[in-house]
Amino acid sequence: MATLEERVAYLEGRVSEQSQTMTEIRDVLRHLEQRIDGRFEGVENRFQGLETRFDSIDRRFDIVDRRFEAVDRRIDGLDAKVSRQFVWLVGIQVTTLVAIVGALLARP
Repeated sequence: MATLEERVAYLEGRVSEQSQTMTEIRDVLRHLEQRIDGRFEGVENRFQGLETRFDSIDRRFDIVDRRFEAVDRRIDGLDAKVSRQFVWLVGIQVTTLVAIVGALLARP
């Protein structure tokens, strides 16, 4: 049977091993935390890059939208002009028809 001193020495050795293991675990966790933080920073940088690209694309779409709005205004102007010319054309045709009918009726 082991003496009290041997048993205490054995327990001190075991506690020392456990303490060293805990220190190693802390170091490994610290290292893992640093790696994870580095990865998250990398991911965040990539997201910022994507946001910058999307902002650029949004600006391009805004420019295209303004161009289409200008084209829409021009088309609306042309539509109004064609409508006015159509009214004039129909008016001239009706006047010509009335003149021809009048001339035919005035003939003896």
